Amino acid sequence: MAFPTLARRLQRTHLQHLSPLVLLQPRLTSASLLSQSSHFSFSQAFHQTLSIPSRNSPLQTLRFSTLQRHPSETLGDPFEFNPERIQIHDELQDPGLLRFFKQLEQVAKLLSEAEAMASLDESGIEPSRVMVRSAIWALRKECRLAFLAFKWGDRWGCCDEEAWNLMIWVLGTHRKFNSAWCLIRDLHRSSMDTRRAMLVMIDRYACANDPCKAIWTFHIMEKFRLSPDQGAFHMALRALCKHGFIEEAEEFMFVNKKLFPLEIGGFNIILNGWCNIFVDVSEAKRVWREMSKVCITPDAISYTHMIACFSKVGNLFDSLRLYDEMKKMGWVPSVKVYNSLVYVLTRENCLKEALKFLEKMIELGLQPDSATYNSIIGPLCKARKLEEARIMLATMLGENVSPTIETYHALLESVEFEETLEILSRMKKAKLGPSNETFIMVLEKFFTLEQPENAIKIWEEMKDYELMPDSTHYTIMVKGLANCGLFCKAKEFLAAMRSGGFFEDPKLKRLLK
Repeated sequence: MAFPTLARRLQRTHLQHLSPLVLLQPRLTSASLLSQSSHFSFSQAFHQTLSIPSRNSPLQTLRFSTLQRHPSETLGDPFEFNPERIQIHDELQDPGLLRFFKQLEQVAKLLSEAEAMASLDESGIEPSRVMVRSAIWALRKECRLAFLAFKWGDRWGCCDEEAWNLMIWVLGTHRKFNSAWCLIRDLHRSSMDTRRAMLVMIDRYACANDPCKAIWTFHIMEKFRLSPDQGAFHMALRALCKHGFIEEAEEFMFVNKKLFPLEIGGFNIILNGWCNIFVDVSEAKRVWREMSKVCITPDAISYTHMIACFSKVGNLFDSLRLYDEMKKMGWVPSVKVYNSLVYVLTRENCLKEALKFLEKMIELGLQPDSATYNSIIGPLCKARKLEEARIMLATMLGENVSPTIETYHALLESVEFEETLEILSRMKKAKLGPSNETFIMVLEKFFTLEQPENAIKIWEEMKDYELMPDSTHYTIMVKGLANCGLFCKAKEFLAAMRSGGFFEDPKLKRLLK
């Protein structure tokens, strides 16, 4: 792709409204671009680029992975549960599963577990491992129903280790830790592997804001005939950092340095916490200096985290400095590094240079992904450079890179009402929402722009997407309408909020007096 040509077009003082179809033909001259220029919307960008025939592009043919992961990071994430990993069905795939759900709802009303189990036995439903796992996953927000499905599945020998671990995760998520420990003890007595279950408990304790119990769980692994190895140690560090307990994770790492000597893998987990979870540059720098004090040399992952941190706060100088230093040390920058660089360059109004890095990625055999394009589209939208954002969206689609929720949300922050409706429709077609969070963002945008009439129209649109407003949506509407002087309309929404059984913020009532 002729990214330098694209950069020159984007940098013109009077930007032409270029056709996305034109932009995706790499050998066009500037004259031909000018002769074919025309205004286009995001809708046209979607429609036109999707009709472009496929062609041999370096983005499609070259793939190159350079970021070497630490051995502990190649292990499967024990904290992650999703439909693909646990291999489940949904009720549309399996009519028997829907029948099972309905039966569970009925037996949950019975007084005792024994009665519930007997009723399920008499239902004629034939249990299977997939059915039990699917039921636990689908009912993960209804802890009691999920536990009934698990108990009945175990009664019929249809609970494998994945089902046990999933149930422990559900119980931990609902802070039913005593019940979770009972399951772990049963696993142990059955001579089944409890390693992942223990790691799940560490993660759930951290999620429940109890880092001390998370660390305690790690230390008692030996009681279950488990030897806490370096992989488990790293998993515990990662769980603490993921849930915001980075200081505790760092202390945990240093306290146990005799058992687990300080090494680059542990420091990278701490760095990731400060760089990508908290985005605290001063703490990241401190950890970087600490590594030097204990004679640990940063690796590719270390540089990737630090460059990401600097880019997120708009520190262009240090981002580029570490990029150069990384290469001098013999480390090959990955796609993540280039994503950080194009983000900070675009954010700091250096779009031409960002596109040069995009071209450099391709020359090196790295394939720009959705995160790469989002790293450019996001800052452009925040700066309200919508024409440039449209062009990058067209380029993204033309290279067969699918937009993500982040892409759509970035665009929604900046576009006018009609294009907002178009993007919401596109999200639905792509099965990427829109979600309740999407509508919260859109409603806040229109009230910020003092366009209450458009906010009300968006409220009505929620029904078409089968989304039920929650207390946050109502609060935004009441506050926004009141701030725009529409007190009668605000009172209507407050009354609807009350009738819906939502908690009423006392400040709303005072606001309408």
